[in-house]
Order: sequence, then C-alpha cells, then structure tokens
Amino acid sequence: MKKILSVILAVLMIACLCCSFAACGSAETPSTEAPANDAASNDVPTEVTGKTYNVGVCQLMEHESLDQATRGFTDALKEAMAAAGATVNIDTQVAGDATLCPTVINTFTAKQVDLIMANATPALLAASNATTEIPILGTSVTDYESNYAAGIPANVSGTSDAVPFAEQAQMMIDTLGLVEGDVVGVLYCTNESNSLIQYEAVKALFEEKGIVVEAYTFSETTELQTVTTSMASNVKAVYIPSDNTVAANDTIVGSICTDMNIPVYTSYGGAICYASLSISYYDLGYETGKQAAQILLEGKSPADIEIATLAPTVVYNEELCAQLGIEVPET
Repeated sequence: MKKILSVILAVLMIACLCCSFAACGSAETPSTEAPANDAASNDVPTEVTGKTYNVGVCQLMEHESLDQATRGFTDALKEAMAAAGATVNIDTQVAGDATLCPTVINTFTAKQVDLIMANATPALLAASNATTEIPILGTSVTDYESNYAAGIPANVSGTSDAVPFAEQAQMMIDTLGLVEGDVVGVLYCTNESNSLIQYEAVKALFEEKGIVVEAYTFSETTELQTVTTSMASNVKAVYIPSDNTVAANDTIVGSICTDMNIPVYTSYGGAICYASLSISYYDLGYETGKQAAQILLEGKSPADIEIATLAPTVVYNEELCAQLGIEVPET
C-alpha cells in the first residue's frame, strides 16, 4: 500500500513540474499582437480611432479674413483627424450680424457638439454666454482679457489677431512723415468692442508723438459713406483697426479716401491700404484647428492651452503707394 502511495505522489510531483515549465515557457514566447497605434506615441489615445466628432463653427459674417480663418481651421482639424484615424463633422454657420450669433450658438448647444469655434469677438461672446461645459475656441479675436472682466472662462481659449500697436503707429509715422499737429482719423464700428480697445491703444501711442487722433464711428453700415467722407475731409491719414464691419465694407472707404488722396492703413491688410503690418488669417485659423485637435484627440482642456498669436509681416501696396506719392522703403 505504501508503495502504491509513493508511486501516486511521484506522478503528481512530475505533473506539477511539467505545468510549471509550461508556464515559464509561455512567458518567454514572443507576442503575436499588433503594435500599438502610432497615434499613441503622439499623445493621441488609441480609443479615438474610428470615432466621429461634431464641431460647430459660428462665423460673424462673410469677409475674406474671416473666411480664410475658417478655412484654415477646417483644414488643420481634418488633417489631424485623418492622421488619428478619426472623422469630424464641421457645421459652419455664418451669422451675418452680431445680434444673430446667439441663435447660431444655441443650435450648437442644443446638439451638444463636442467643440465650438467662434470666428470673431461677437461669436466668441455669444458662445461663452451660452455654455460653460462645451470647449470654445476663438479666432479673429484681438483681445480676450478685455472682454471678460471676471477672467477668461475655463472652457475658452483660441488665437488672437492682435498686432503690436506701437509698431503699427511707428510705421505710419515713418512712411507718411507724420509730425506733431497732424491729424489721424480712426474709423471703426461701435458694435465691435475690440475696435474700441484698439482705438484707445493706438490713440495713446500717436498722442505721445504730438499727433492728434480723432475717432470716426458708426453703428450702421448705411452711415459709413457719410462718416468716411467727413473723415477724409479733415485728416492727413486714416487708421482702421481689425474691425470686421469696416473690413466687410472697406471698398467704400478705399474709394472715398483714394479719390481725396488720403492714405489708409489697416490692421488686417486688404486692397485699400497703402501698407499694413498684418498676419495671415488662414494661418491663424490653422493654428486654432491644431488647438481643437489637442482638445478633441488628446483630451486637453482649453484652460491648459495658451491663447496664441502670430508674428506679423510688413506689406506695401506699391501701386497704391505710387498713386498717393508714398515712397516704399527699401527692404
């Protein structure tokens, strides 16, 4: 009997040893699983692959600069989505007027979109007033802080089209030979809060040099021709900030001022200005699209994304300068 038990125990011990060897062998066997998605190495979680995101774009109005910003945003975000193996539905709505931005934004909040891109200040304010939960990115916005007395909301970030005012003012002084006592007219729409901020900034800089600054404002586009005509009759030069309403109707301004031999300088470029220190709005929108990808694909919070600006470039309209008798500096 003892012999039988010894045999049984020996068999059991051999079986256990075999199992142990098998287990060790399996740990050393090379894995046949597919490698992790490359997106993971670029801070993009693998779970976004195959996912579809919904983004709402509220653009204040149709205008070349705003159109370019929206196009840049769309291109950048779609490129990032394709690289991550995801897709995005972008619903772009042009409000047409500041008072209609809340209506557009409300349709996005009702649909619970994954992100809102607000193109221009009125669109940004409408979006941030409507939701504190949905991430919001602004673009074509000059000053974020001045629009939020209590601080920029945690769900808001984006890009700014601000260009150094001191450089703009000095560029006008140098190229136009402005001296103490000369008058510069600043044209802007009173419905755009960013324009007032820019007016006050450039006014202070000109006045440091003894140059007189006068504001010429309007609230309705029907007033623009009359206001511009009055301005051109009383100033040596015109400065136009990044004002969407003026920009959308600047052919009126350009026609009147050119006929009266008054040079126009704009912060946004365009055909009516003799010169500008401006940025590419396509590139600005593209940067905003990259920020959107960080939020949607990488899970970043808008609060963790700094508001970005672009380095401006100097542009001269040589044909217009020749017509106005302005010498273009040699580069």
